[in-house]
Amino acid sequence: MDPLAVDLDAVLADTQPLWHDWLEDAARRTRVALDVPADRIEAAAVLDERLGDWRPLLALFAADRGPLHFRPNPHTSAHLRRLQAAGARIGVFTDAPRELADVALAHVGAARRVSVVGTLDEVLRELGGEPVLVRSRSDLASLK
Repeated sequence: MDPLAVDLDAVLADTQPLWHDWLEDAARRTRVALDVPADRIEAAAVLDERLGDWRPLLALFAADRGPLHFRPNPHTSAHLRRLQAAGARIGVFTDAPRELADVALAHVGAARRVSVVGTLDEVLRELGGEPVLVRSRSDLASLK
């Protein structure tokens, strides 16, 4: 079976709301204006400059608030389980920081089924071959 590159935010867990909540909280706590780009990879560079070591703060916030934002979807979980049992290697791509992606995957019950997490380019490179891009739950459900 071909490897799969699954869009975290569109298929498994939308991390955007928790990201925005964290940005608000971080700006309030640090009293630093955090006008960051929408692209979270670019935003990380801005946060590195303005906040320094912000990733542990995000990890703690995400761990604390994750249960409010992320819930397992039984149909999605069943599809991932079926595909993994069929031998598919599953990668998950996102522009979210790894700390946030890891929390989201754990809360939706997908962490143990995923072999690689990163940006789309990183996941494609790590999976090798010609992975199937999965950009929606219906894409996931249609895979045989």
